[in-house]
Amino acid sequence: MGTAAAKLVEMRGLKVAFDSVQVLHGIDLDIAKGEAVGLVGESGCGKSVTWLAALGLLPGKASVMGSVKIDGQELLAAPRSALEQVRGGRVAMIFQDPSSSLNPVLKIGRQITEALLIHRGLRGEAAKTEAWRLMDMVGIPDVRRRFDLYPHEFSGGQCQRLMIAMALAGEPDLLIADEPTTALDATIQAQILDLLTSLRTETGMATVFISHDLGAVSQVCERVCVMYAGRIVEEGMVAELFAEPRHPYTRGLFDAIPGIDGPRQRLIPITGTVPDPRNLPKGCSFSPRCPRAVEACSHELPPLVSIGRGRQLACARPVPPAAIAAETRDRIAEGMMH
Repeated sequence: MGTAAAKLVEMRGLKVAFDSVQVLHGIDLDIAKGEAVGLVGESGCGKSVTWLAALGLLPGKASVMGSVKIDGQELLAAPRSALEQVRGGRVAMIFQDPSSSLNPVLKIGRQITEALLIHRGLRGEAAKTEAWRLMDMVGIPDVRRRFDLYPHEFSGGQCQRLMIAMALAGEPDLLIADEPTTALDATIQAQILDLLTSLRTETGMATVFISHDLGAVSQVCERVCVMYAGRIVEEGMVAELFAEPRHPYTRGLFDAIPGIDGPRQRLIPITGTVPDPRNLPKGCSFSPRCPRAVEACSHELPPLVSIGRGRQLACARPVPPAAIAAETRDRIAEGMMH
């Protein structure tokens, strides 16, 4: 569920439904102050919905239940005025396509200084000076000149850096990065990951990194939660979970990682797709795709339980540690190094 260090986020029993179709089934998650946590899983597993629900950003037809607290402040029952103070202030969120988040008809300087006015009350020269500092902090060169440029005059990687600068304008305690490198090439991806790591070290903010890229998660996160069909199915410290994935779904994700060096190897895909939330299988949602499933798996939903050393697992037939092949370990190591 989380760490024993000072808690910033306490999430309990978070459930989300759209038009009576439940898509999150009770998420429990703690995040410590300054901690970096990864959420991984295929598209449709509920990673982004978890945080959009927490921040009150889902459409009106969504039904949200449970509890989400930031430093003890309940968000789900908070009035809109209180949520607006939290969003962009205590909690900031960046997305995978910065071009859709930046206003194309406003200069970058205007957009950053607006964030500074809203969240810190800075105006005029004070706001401009702070905007320059933030742009420089995220690696934008020649900030005084580029302050007056429009988003289309920046590259995709620079636009993502500018989105991070805007997120930092409110001096957040928590930064949620939702697939922030997906639209970028490999070199720029590595630069953004390095930037997120250095900013966390420099500012002390906690980070949630939402991704399907296990290698990226290994670079920026200390702890990882694996999600499937609206539930957390495995959780642990990155080094331990990556070295010894126990849930068959987690193991399947690693088996699908291509090797960088050595001879070509046939990847082992996870058969099938994430189930439609309107027609979830009975029992374990992964059982129709699971190579280890037995009859009982199609009838009984395994709870998320502790298996020691900060690890949690929801599986009736976990992968034995000795069953993880040497070539899989090599691919995991390569992913963590790259």
